[in-house]
Amino acid sequence: MAIASYAPSGTRPGIVIFALAMGGFAIGTTEFASMSLLPFLAEGLDITEATASRLISAYALGVVVGAPLIAVAAARIERRLLLIGLMVAFCLAHILSALAANYPMMLIARFLSGVPHGAYFGVAALMAASLAGPKNRGKAVARLMLGLTVATVVGVPVANVLGQTIGWRWAFALVGVLAAITALMILIFAPKTEIGTGSNALSELDALKNRQVLLTLLSGAIGFGGFFAFYTYLASTLIDVTHVSDGSIPLYLALMGTGMTIGALLAGWAADRALNFSVFTTLFINIALLLIYPLVADQVYAMAVLVLVMGIANGYPILLQTRLMDVARDAQSLAASLHHAAFNAANALGPFAASIFIAKGYGFPSSGYVGAVLTFAGVILYAVTVLDHRRNWKNSH
Repeated sequence: MAIASYAPSGTRPGIVIFALAMGGFAIGTTEFASMSLLPFLAEGLDITEATASRLISAYALGVVVGAPLIAVAAARIERRLLLIGLMVAFCLAHILSALAANYPMMLIARFLSGVPHGAYFGVAALMAASLAGPKNRGKAVARLMLGLTVATVVGVPVANVLGQTIGWRWAFALVGVLAAITALMILIFAPKTEIGTGSNALSELDALKNRQVLLTLLSGAIGFGGFFAFYTYLASTLIDVTHVSDGSIPLYLALMGTGMTIGALLAGWAADRALNFSVFTTLFINIALLLIYPLVADQVYAMAVLVLVMGIANGYPILLQTRLMDVARDAQSLAASLHHAAFNAANALGPFAASIFIAKGYGFPSSGYVGAVLTFAGVILYAVTVLDHRRNWKNSH
């Protein structure tokens, strides 16, 4: 199903997509900075790093719960107004995170912070794609997601520096400010949109009966768990195994972000040309890198190269977001939101699976082997998805 295009007179799509990407920048900063700040969060809240990692899971759970609920409940709300409301809620939740006095309060704050995440990206992706037109959907989604990837270049290292110097609370306060700026920019630049006559809670729920949507989401939830198994323990590996200084960690994070920015642009280009081939290629490259990771974890320069290339190979989310637009039919909002819920399920699954082996004494680099297994499972699931789609197409013709 092609997404209807709308570009009201006077609308400048480039500025609108930039405003939407600013929200992605705020979300990317908080999602990835929380992982890099894990040692400092543990120290500040007087808990172990293992306990602090539950704050990441709480955020991911918020995304998983919030994305479908908001997409269904807000199916009849005009997109521009919904995006503004989601960013205001995101801002308030991060103010609460910055002010949290203890671990239980922080756990609640992180859960609430995650609630708007999936719905925001889902609705923003639909707005960006509709402004760009059907032939440039992949590029539009990639430009939107550039906000998230640029966050890993700039936002995450800055948040990490703040956490190491004046305190981790300021990192969450920074995200709150970014969210407020995003809400204001959307208010000023984004066009008011028509509410589609077919958009309602029941039509959105049809996504849950669409096997292609569910299989695509499942392949993302499992397959991308491999990347998060690697990324969550990257800072700990750099400190304990590679033996770099704390001050060098932001440089490695910036390298990862630079790679992710390049990868997002490549994925957007590839999504409009050879979608399935690009998905399989990306997954197999990730498997190879994850298997190499434990072998070079103690080498400073090899780790720098690996981190950069891992970032470049991280285009899977954009590719799957584009595929969901093809198969979701009238349930575009829910499918797009569930996409981010699926990847945050991966954010919970990957670190949890890796933590089992780390706790047994295999060390932080063992997360690479765990990640490779999860990514290979994603390959199998995506292959099943493609075969199922082809079989259905043949039967219908």
